[in-house]
Amino acid sequence: MKKQRDDLKTQLSQPAPAADPDRRTHPNCGNQPTIHHRNTKAKAQRIEKKPLEPHRIRKIAGSFAFIEHRFLRQGFWDSLSHHELLLYLFLVLVSDRNGLSYYCYDKICSILQITVDEYILSRNLLIEKDLIAFDGSLFQVLSLPQKPRSSSAGALKTAKDMQTNDPATIHQLIAHCFEEKT
Repeated sequence: MKKQRDDLKTQLSQPAPAADPDRRTHPNCGNQPTIHHRNTKAKAQRIEKKPLEPHRIRKIAGSFAFIEHRFLRQGFWDSLSHHELLLYLFLVLVSDRNGLSYYCYDKICSILQITVDEYILSRNLLIEKDLIAFDGSLFQVLSLPQKPRSSSAGALKTAKDMQTNDPATIHQLIAHCFEEKT
């Protein structure tokens, strides 16, 4: 054990080798070579990955959620707002192997700590972006479309646009309805 620590100290105390000018790097990864930009020399070499905590390797026990890697690589992650991403990841985690989930909106809002308006807006945008389907009580997380869809939300100009697309206006209309009846 002491020998391993001494070897590690020696390795860490040595200066890093000069960057190879032929090695391509990813702009967000500092000087680290990336899988996406390997040159022909690097293809011959494989990086051997060893678990950091071998006794803690994940295993599928019972249910299991997954997200395709292209969700990140092909821009789906970037196409979602914070609340859309939160709702999408929640639905992925709670859905069965067919992507189906029966969670009701009040439970979702409570768990995610979002308002009903934020939930409705996020849900509708995820439906519009073809990532989920919803029938009023049942959610389905869908297979990813070919490419991310941006929301077609443009500037709200008319009173009708506000009443159908602006969460604050919708909330205000509902609040006024309840105030008149009491």
